[in-house]
Amino acid sequence: MSDAHGAARLTARGVVRRYGGIEAVGGVDLVALPGRITALIGPNGAGKSTLFDCLAGTARPDAGRVLLGGRDVTRLSAHRRVRLGLARTFQQIAVFPTLTVADNVRVGAEQQNRRAVRPGRADSRAAAERTTRALRLFGLQEVAAEPAGAQPTGVLRLVELARALAGGPRVLLLDEPAAGLDAAQTARLVSVLRGLAERGMALLLVEHDAELVAELADSVYAMAEGRMVAAGPTADVLADPRVSRAWGGVA
Repeated sequence: MSDAHGAARLTARGVVRRYGGIEAVGGVDLVALPGRITALIGPNGAGKSTLFDCLAGTARPDAGRVLLGGRDVTRLSAHRRVRLGLARTFQQIAVFPTLTVADNVRVGAEQQNRRAVRPGRADSRAAAERTTRALRLFGLQEVAAEPAGAQPTGVLRLVELARALAGGPRVLLLDEPAAGLDAAQTARLVSVLRGLAERGMALLLVEHDAELVAELADSVYAMAEGRMVAAGPTADVLADPRVSRAWGGVA
C-alpha cells in the first residue's frame, strides 16, 4: 500500500530472534494498524523488548519479516527506518543530558530534514516549529531552556516522547511510556496518544500497567516465553486465563 494509512501499518510476520541457543522471540506475528493503539504485554523476559528491537531495527531477526507500510524493512538499519517514518522510545530513558530540553526535542525534529534531498532554510524553520509544537504538547515550555540532565525522571520521559514525536513519525513504538510519570503527566500522555491515533498514527506500546492498557489500547498482544499466547480486543485478552497466568496482576 502506498497511501498514508498504508505507510502507517507495521507488521511482523514469523519473527524469530535467537541469542546463542535461546529463542527469545519464536515466530511472532503482529500488526500495528493506523489510527489504533496496540499494546504488547507480558511478564519480564517474555521477549517484548527483543521484539521491539527487531521492529525498530536495532536487532535483526534470524527469521521472519518486518514490513512498514507494505515495504520489507527487515534488513534496513534503525536509522533507515526512522527516515521512513518509524520512531521509538526506550525503557531506559535516552536523552542528551548536557543539551537543553528544547535541543533534545530539536534532534528529533531534524529527522524530517534528513529525509529531504537538499535541506534548506525552510526545512530548518519547519524543524523549529515542530520542536515548539512538541514542547507545547507535553507541557515542557517552562523547562525548554534548562539542561535535560537537571530534570526529574517524569520530565525526561516526556522529553523523550516529545523528541520522538517531533520527527513526524507514521508509526510510534513506546517502551513503557508511563514509567516514572505522576498522575497529571500520565493523564497528559493518555490525551496525547489518543489524539495521535485519531490523526491516523499507528502506536504500539509495551506497558506493565494493566489499568492503563485497559484505558488506552484498542487491541492487545500478550507474550510469554518468546511466543504470543493471546491477541485480540483489549477486554478479551485481559480476561483470558492464559494471560492472567502469564502476566501477574491482570484483574
